[in-house]
Amino acid sequence: MHFGALMFMTDYAMPAPAMAQAMEERGFESLWAPEHSHIPLSRKTPFPGGGDLPKPYYDAMDPFVSLTAAAAATKTLKVATGVCLVIQRDTIQLAKTVASLDQTSGGRFLFGIGGGWNQDEMEDHGTVYATRFKKMREQIEAMREIWTKSKPEYHGDIVSFPPMMTWPKPVQSPLPVIVGGAFPHAARRAVRYGNGWAPIAGRAPYGDIGEQLPKFHALLAEAGRKKEDVPVTLMGGGDDVDQLKRYRDMGIVRWVAMLPSEGADKILPRLDHWAEIMRRVNA
Repeated sequence: MHFGALMFMTDYAMPAPAMAQAMEERGFESLWAPEHSHIPLSRKTPFPGGGDLPKPYYDAMDPFVSLTAAAAATKTLKVATGVCLVIQRDTIQLAKTVASLDQTSGGRFLFGIGGGWNQDEMEDHGTVYATRFKKMREQIEAMREIWTKSKPEYHGDIVSFPPMMTWPKPVQSPLPVIVGGAFPHAARRAVRYGNGWAPIAGRAPYGDIGEQLPKFHALLAEAGRKKEDVPVTLMGGGDDVDQLKRYRDMGIVRWVAMLPSEGADKILPRLDHWAEIMRRVNA
């Protein structure tokens, strides 16, 4: 099982290049960066984690900038959005940004996506909350046209553009689009148009992945897709070695540890801890 780590990149956290190098030295597979463009003072939707919204949600840097710096400082470590709020970004420009990062990293980018939860934030970008997931699907379909065609065009109900020319194209084909979110809705999206599914582990109301995984595989079979075409990444949770081994044996391909937005003095010991967990799980 591969191991990654996720951290909100902020101006007070360990810098992305140094963190990426430390992770690569310790055998991590991937570095994940989430995003929020801003946090409106109004609140139509509660924080899914409960309680007050953590400060890094307000302070997060643009993930593509941080991940580009991380990729430039490493050779093998994959870089990933966890998740990119696609619906808050322009489709054509995002397609170029993603392809540029995949080129810059030499094909090491994992495009984790999600529809988000903060209605006020979305609406500030002109996104209609009720149709956000339809928009996300159309955006991914449209970006795939851009990434794979010399003269792409797309005509959906929300996303539409005439034939164009735009480069670069991604190194990877297909570029991995990993759909974040809970079962069953995000799982169905991953089956329909993803190259992976990334639920959150061990936190209510997300449920037990052990019960969900057979149902997810059944959805894949019904759609004529193979398990290996849509592998599962688990986001967060504890460091119980036996539990992680069970996840590994279930077929979970990647575990992503959640790290706080702290300096190197706090992060490096945590990376050492997880490196030992990795060794024991994969021994």
